[in-house]
Amino acid sequence: MKLTPERLFSREPLAGAAAPSRLTMSADGRYGCCLLPAEEDRERLELWLMDLTAVQEHGSGRSVAARRLLSGTEFGERSGAPEQADERERRRQFAHGVTAYEWHPSKHHLLIPAGGVAWVLDLAETAPAGAGPRLRQLTPADTRQTAIRYSAQGNCLSYVRDGDLYSLDIASGQETRLTHDGGGTVRNGLAEFIAQEEMRRFDGHWWSPDERFIAFARVDDAPIPETHRLDVDGNAVAQRYPFAGGPNAEVRLGLVASDGSEAQWLDWALADDDYLARVAFAPDGALVVQVQSRDQRRLAVRRFADGRWHEVLTERHDTWVNLHDNLKFLDDGRFVWTSQREELLLYQPDGTHRTLRTKEHPWATLRVLGVDDSFAWVLARGPYRGDVPPRHHVMLAPLQADGDSVATANTLGLCGEDPLLLGHAVDAVKPKASKFGLALTVTVGADAPAITPFTEHGRALDVSFQDRPTPVADLRRYEHQTIRPTTGETLYGRLTWPTPFDPQRRYPVIVHVYGGPGAQMVRPEQPPPVLQLFAQAGFGVFELDNRGTANRGKRFEDHLHGRLGHLEVADQLRGVEFLRGLDWVDAGRIGIFGHSYGGYMVLMCLAASHAFRAGVAVAPVTDWSLYDTHYTERYLGKPQDNPRRYRESSPLPQAGHIDAPLLLMHGMADDNVLFAHSVKLIRALQAAGKQFELMTYPGAKHSLQERAVATHRYRCILDFFRRKLAA
Repeated sequence: MKLTPERLFSREPLAGAAAPSRLTMSADGRYGCCLLPAEEDRERLELWLMDLTAVQEHGSGRSVAARRLLSGTEFGERSGAPEQADERERRRQFAHGVTAYEWHPSKHHLLIPAGGVAWVLDLAETAPAGAGPRLRQLTPADTRQTAIRYSAQGNCLSYVRDGDLYSLDIASGQETRLTHDGGGTVRNGLAEFIAQEEMRRFDGHWWSPDERFIAFARVDDAPIPETHRLDVDGNAVAQRYPFAGGPNAEVRLGLVASDGSEAQWLDWALADDDYLARVAFAPDGALVVQVQSRDQRRLAVRRFADGRWHEVLTERHDTWVNLHDNLKFLDDGRFVWTSQREELLLYQPDGTHRTLRTKEHPWATLRVLGVDDSFAWVLARGPYRGDVPPRHHVMLAPLQADGDSVATANTLGLCGEDPLLLGHAVDAVKPKASKFGLALTVTVGADAPAITPFTEHGRALDVSFQDRPTPVADLRRYEHQTIRPTTGETLYGRLTWPTPFDPQRRYPVIVHVYGGPGAQMVRPEQPPPVLQLFAQAGFGVFELDNRGTANRGKRFEDHLHGRLGHLEVADQLRGVEFLRGLDWVDAGRIGIFGHSYGGYMVLMCLAASHAFRAGVAVAPVTDWSLYDTHYTERYLGKPQDNPRRYRESSPLPQAGHIDAPLLLMHGMADDNVLFAHSVKLIRALQAAGKQFELMTYPGAKHSLQERAVATHRYRCILDFFRRKLAA
């Protein structure tokens, strides 16, 4: 298939079946659900159901069939609440249709928020023939809600409307307003900008196990000064953005009875400027919070019970302490936790703990998927072997006192030369319900992705999607590379050849860079379609995960502490040296392209070296004092305390060293990396007498994912590289 920007971003899916997402199970483990892009519109998500008890035996093995429950067209075009749109931007969620759903805690009911309305689908109900599934609206007519969820036992709903928190008794339909001061700068029951964007905490309220109480965050943005961005018509839109070194939102933690009685305010913080990082109720009803210091060098787990706070554990680090979601409670008071060394720890109620280890091979915990009385189900990084980045495996860590080994991934049937386990898709694990979980595996070159139910004994089922064609994807030729810097750890790269490829020719190469923390680009899997677009246009594409990127351990990340854009640039330039050693690479025609932190890296690389013939910087950070508190201060501290760090980490003082042709692109309504970053760069380049090309997108935010914007953007990028590199 010939790829063009128009084809890449069209509604029609590309060749090859799309991977399922949001894989979950019902409470009893009977049903599995997932979301799939519609066959005729990849931007519309459909809801599919698997009955895991309806196993069909056949010659090649055992399988279950998946059927479409909802097409996503049942809800019309009604828009949700404004806060819902903001959260979708924070989640980088750009599809429509069925974008979220939740299983009832005990029944075969599905809660589906759509268009600001709560719908419920009862799998036991049957609709008239040809009428489609029977959906029942739960929230009041002519209202729009966000943050809709079931209570702990499923008897109630909770949601936020116009900045206030509500509960709804499902049986009676009685709605109760729990807060009364929402509006303006105040929001109850929602996570603040910094929690969503940087801490990956999207929850703003939490039900107690007995459904008597709801803990909620009251967020007031008033301490944050207003800034402005432009909407699609060029009008100024006010935004309260927490710039590095400046004030954050005021976050209070309340505990309110579900009948609406007056809230109790809890003194959750250890210092005035602490972050409320995580909140959860333990099985015994105690409220547990994770409190992170503003410098992020301390993370404390605190437990509120019997009217007072109890200190559970505290982690400290000289650089920063990473947040995670690996605190998992057992019914007997024990809990599982992962340390900054990626160790899996089992804590007793008295605070003593031990490390769960494996004798089979070294591994590191990435995510705790679930726990039961016997095992912790863990997504782990395998050992470093050869030139391929380590694979991720699902493992079982025994919790008994004499157990110090972990079942290998082969035990679960999820490891081999071909299957590639995608960690972000391992969402459904229900060990308590059935000793049985779901994992999503994708096989390179397969006709379709495979959903694989597994047990600790490794029995697997194939899942077939009824009425879904599965054409074979047009795969590009690529290989992984090992780059060894003069000092430090081995780096992994991925090289995609131009198509068609003639080893007697010399080709231009585009270095596709991100380079920042929290991301891993080089994985043991097929490169994304956008890189195939470049490859079909006659460019080789090279990616390198430099020091500081994710899934290589805390020590690998710590290289970024104190200065950004330094070691990352050195590693990328080491990657260019590797490219120059390849016979088919034209060393004089190497370009570089990146978005967000990747755009920042493009500018820093162009300023530091003449190794690149041209560069494209999309939505780049140019002045870290204009970026947000939680992200920036983790690495550089506050600008008023460390001005030198900020100056050395900025491309603005080095703008005069950028000699290669540059294409700068930015969404003018970007509420993450504000358009002001590019404005400051434009002024610096002009002051230095540097010529460059500029493309702006009115009304577009950071992701630049609108179909027209994405199509135009990649046409522009291809045209730029053809003019600057292909000749």
